[in-house]
Amino acid sequence: MTQMTRAGLLAAPLASLALPAWAQGAAVDTGDTAWMLTSTALVLMMTIPGLALFYAGMVRKKNVLATLAQSFTVCALVSVVWVVAGYSLAFGEGNVWIGDLSKFLLSGVELTWDQPFSLGSGDAAVAMTIPESVFIMFQMTFAIITPALITGALADRMKFSALLLFTLLFSLLVYSPVAHWVWHPNGWIFALGALDFAGGTVVHINAGVAGLVGALVLGKRLGYGHDNMAPYNLTYAVIGAAMLWVGWFGFNAGSAVAAGGRAGMALLVTHAAAAAAVLGWLAAEWMIKGKPSVLGAVSGAVAGLVAITPAAGFVLPGPALIIGFAAGLSGFWGATALKHWLGYDDSLDAFGVHGVCGILGALLTGIFAYGPLSATAAAPEGVSGSLDQFLIQIYAVVAVFVFTAVASFILLKIVDAIVGLRVSEEEEREGLDVTQHGERIA
Repeated sequence: MTQMTRAGLLAAPLASLALPAWAQGAAVDTGDTAWMLTSTALVLMMTIPGLALFYAGMVRKKNVLATLAQSFTVCALVSVVWVVAGYSLAFGEGNVWIGDLSKFLLSGVELTWDQPFSLGSGDAAVAMTIPESVFIMFQMTFAIITPALITGALADRMKFSALLLFTLLFSLLVYSPVAHWVWHPNGWIFALGALDFAGGTVVHINAGVAGLVGALVLGKRLGYGHDNMAPYNLTYAVIGAAMLWVGWFGFNAGSAVAAGGRAGMALLVTHAAAAAAVLGWLAAEWMIKGKPSVLGAVSGAVAGLVAITPAAGFVLPGPALIIGFAAGLSGFWGATALKHWLGYDDSLDAFGVHGVCGILGALLTGIFAYGPLSATAAAPEGVSGSLDQFLIQIYAVVAVFVFTAVASFILLKIVDAIVGLRVSEEEEREGLDVTQHGERIA
């Protein structure tokens, strides 16, 4: 398949197969725009309050407020970074590696605020039916949740100042380049033909690997392996997980960037995969530990949602059930056996769930992709699962894994040299709520 054909094919997750009617003066599609406004709100809800509550419910009482503050403040910080330069680096024209600064401070958006726009140029351009402002905000929510997910691996022991500095650097130097590679027509992974409908590589592998590196660099929590580190309030975790499940419909179905059949199928398979993953995780836990836990149920749902993310716009319901059930088993393994075998302390299983299941979902997309769902005018037959596609998926996964691991390690070392990464032993024992924020739960 030629690069031009692949570019046309991979426009599907971004443009609902639209032809460039915008160039002939067509107006914004109000239905598509309404759906994308709704999807944007749903994805933002995934971080605040969804992820914030999910993570806060799983830490000890002395760190609940600090964990909530991390998701909330990361949301604010990344929002500003995205407006200033993040969006331009991710979706500016640039080259195969990174966007340019042509949209610094969202320059030019004010000129076409009520018009459709195209992403890229020439034969590889992806035509939109929504205003660029809506696309910017939708993509901002993805940029927000990625570093917020990383905090799960670093819980209970990282300085708040270090987290904010790392988030700033990660957003500009890791997230934006990877988003450009995968989702911009000029990006090299886009041209390669790797399928990532809604962020299996860009969000989940990216966050999971960065979290793993962070956990290794920070070291284990004091008392890890022998102190009681049971979750403070699983009610928070269940509420947060439920918000993540509902918000994920915007995450995946919204990535069709149109209100149509692809969005409908993405929503259906997202729900099916999450449900199957709950059963998969509980089955494994029941067999190995003797009892199915509430924490296992909610963790299984997230595992299934992660795994179906890269596949959501490319697979049918049957394969979605397989992907989901496999994710439940894999997530349980990643959150239990894997980290114990390798000896790292991934506090809230950011890598065990997002990294492991993100990789699983990306690879299974190459097996289960259903051609007609990925069809475009440039490639009427679309891409079906095959050995060639599976190998392309492996290539993309390995590339993002290695880049994120190396870049995150370097950034963490820079942050450590500037402000230090970890709180003192005394501060860790007292808890981050008091030592980092001067507050505590009554």
